[in-house]
Amino acid sequence: MGLEKAVFAGNETQRARLKALVERGIDYSRELGGGWTIGVALAHMAFWDRRAAGLLRRWDVEGSLPDPVDENLLNATLLPEWSVIDPERAAELAVAAAELVDAAIKALDADKADAIVMIGNQFLVDRSGHRREHLDQIERALGS
Repeated sequence: MGLEKAVFAGNETQRARLKALVERGIDYSRELGGGWTIGVALAHMAFWDRRAAGLLRRWDVEGSLPDPVDENLLNATLLPEWSVIDPERAAELAVAAAELVDAAIKALDADKADAIVMIGNQFLVDRSGHRREHLDQIERALGS
């Protein structure tokens, strides 16, 4: 079956949205709540997209995925590091990570992509939802 064109299109749409937001030259220090700023949200997005790209590479080569992680604990643990990353660098990292994972998704063998979805790891190949969530949050904070 292979990945649906909608997955590729959704990823591409949200990646383009991210890139456009970064190119606007926004205030990365704007607070989002809970100790998060726009810069932190972008560093967070970069981490999760890079993690997905790494997992997809491992799946493609070794056929193994990691044990589930406690995402809330991991986010809370990484918040201090994300907070000290230069926000403009975090924005660059977010765009680069989105490009990296989207390329890994497109390169993934169709049978392996289907298997990922079948075992409940759709989020590894459909990155659009995670990006949309944070981009919506950022745009609300910016009033746009």
